[in-house]
Amino acid sequence: MIRVLLADDQALIRAGFRVLLDAAGDLEVVGEAVNGEQAVELARRERADVVLMDIRMPGVDGLEATRRIAADDDLAGVKVVILTTFESDEYVYQALRAGASGFLVKDTEPEDLIRAVRVVAGGDALLSPSVTRRLITSLASRPGLGGQPGRPVMPGPSLSRLTEREREVLGLVAAGLSNDEIAAHLFLSPLTTKTHVSRIMTKLGARDRAQLVVMAYESGLVVPGSAASSPA
Repeated sequence: MIRVLLADDQALIRAGFRVLLDAAGDLEVVGEAVNGEQAVELARRERADVVLMDIRMPGVDGLEATRRIAADDDLAGVKVVILTTFESDEYVYQALRAGASGFLVKDTEPEDLIRAVRVVAGGDALLSPSVTRRLITSLASRPGLGGQPGRPVMPGPSLSRLTEREREVLGLVAAGLSNDEIAAHLFLSPLTTKTHVSRIMTKLGARDRAQLVVMAYESGLVVPGSAASSPA
């Protein structure tokens, strides 16, 4: 059973999500929070697997709550999904940097919501590498976030621990390719590709695939709008 925590200051949204999630046989809503501080407390108490986190809440917002959860070793297994209005929300990039596993639009289809929770609980990023990459590319190109032509890239993690092959794989992850697509691109087996991705995550201390995408941009390995962002 996947344990889900809802964090949103709008009761109607929480109620709607609860009905949808509880109707799925393998999902269970274990708590509701109206702000970020309460979300962190409930995540600890209820041992949630996934937190659906609104980014704009009174008091402690979703960004700070995500940062606290990601920094707490006791909550290492908790995955945070940011609830957003898609590209109009400029805090999504920072939320992914803070440790969120991805993002979900609030008006998503019911079946997509259920699938998304299962995907994140399984350790993958939301909703797909290509969607994550498109959002990060948009935000990373804006002033103050690095990657904009003529501006220095934001200081990011060192990739010196990665092998040349691992750097190549990381670049393709950031470009939005799935493991199967990376395998085909590099003429590797899917299992070998999965092993490369797992080792990269371990070496860089990434919680999941979404953070790998962010690290690739912040390190300067991938520059938004460059050819490296869209490999053939």
